[in-house]
Amino acid sequence: MLVSRKMSFVCDFCGTDGDHSPYFCATCHLLVHKNCISLPRHIMITRHRHTISLSYSFRQNQVEDGMCRVCYLEVDPSYGSYRCSASDCNYIAHALCATDKAIWDGTIMLEGYDERSEEVVHEPSNLITDVVEQISIGELMVASEIKHSYHDHNLRLTFSGKTKDDDSQCDGCTRLVSTPFYSCEQCKFFLHKYCAELPKQMPHPFHKHLLTLTNSRDREGHSWCGACHRPYQGFSYRCYKGDCSFKIDIQCMLFSDTLKHPSHEHSLFLVHNNNGTSCSACFKELYPWNVAYRCMKRCDFSLDVGCATLPLIAWYKYDRHPLTLTYSDNSEPSQHYCDLCEKEREPNRWLYYCADCDNSLHLNCAIGDLPYMKLGNKFNYYSHKHPLSVVKNIWNCPPCKVCGEICNGHALECKESECNFIVHWDCLWEPKWSI
Repeated sequence: MLVSRKMSFVCDFCGTDGDHSPYFCATCHLLVHKNCISLPRHIMITRHRHTISLSYSFRQNQVEDGMCRVCYLEVDPSYGSYRCSASDCNYIAHALCATDKAIWDGTIMLEGYDERSEEVVHEPSNLITDVVEQISIGELMVASEIKHSYHDHNLRLTFSGKTKDDDSQCDGCTRLVSTPFYSCEQCKFFLHKYCAELPKQMPHPFHKHLLTLTNSRDREGHSWCGACHRPYQGFSYRCYKGDCSFKIDIQCMLFSDTLKHPSHEHSLFLVHNNNGTSCSACFKELYPWNVAYRCMKRCDFSLDVGCATLPLIAWYKYDRHPLTLTYSDNSEPSQHYCDLCEKEREPNRWLYYCADCDNSLHLNCAIGDLPYMKLGNKFNYYSHKHPLSVVKNIWNCPPCKVCGEICNGHALECKESECNFIVHWDCLWEPKWSI
């Protein structure tokens, strides 16, 4: 029943304060917010594989304390929360965390629903349409030649060795090709084995809806990842629910809601509300709508998704050794310069470093402005009449047509003979230019 007078109370469902008229259950002696009265009994969220159910009788059941798997703060057993009812699962989330609009899509599960029947009907499947040939490796049978939905020709498996071109990139994740991979030598099409076997649909804690694998791009010839906010080409997972346009590249899709990163001693957890927080790697401010990985042990350590997904190893054209992602720089102040662009570096920011050659590079100088764009792929932009190709200049570095500085590394170039046009990625977005 509704208490007709205003009063201060703590809601027994969500555990937060109230200062208006609560609802009161005389049998259970519960005081509840008006909004919490309508909390659904059973829901599904993409952060967990089972149905989770609202429970609010912890005092009687003597449920032990736990950590919310959404905000990663302690759950007080005196108040309601959503818990997994599976016997072998201890998943728990605050009532308001589980039903946050960034976490839950509003779908209510019916009483008695068994998600195991759904798993059988919608068993994960990939885009391999036919296995042409198999080989045996021990007791395993492995597909050595396949047909894939995103290529016209058969793809053959390579277990060891290299491609003819050391700069070959996977057409799925756009990272450098490494074994094992499938390829079509006729078209120079490459797919890591794990990219070829990606499921058609997957849930992910970055987004509240089910995501679908696609190789489509936006009309400009590239897309923007909704997690790391980098431009990318290749495969991605997209949301087709209503007018939702969320998309995520393959590298970010492979990350889970927990992360053990070599830059920090504690585990990091994916958190949606990061207002007032800054990334500990790049120092950019995080906003409430940004997801980030955070340490919940009062370390004040956070990583935005872009920094969390940086490769641990990079290569530099003048160094025969790999560069290692490094998290601090204790060298002399006179050494705080990038060995590629020769501009000053901030010593408390991450860098790529070769200890053998004492080479230090800015992050972007090492991996380029377009690490997830495939070299040679076309790019459309309204201010230029021809398609622009993604290139990576190493020795011959012509000047940018917009700013006049040399295009060292990734750039966009027109291959039409009469154009002689090349532009930095950042300069492409400068207003009021056309050529």
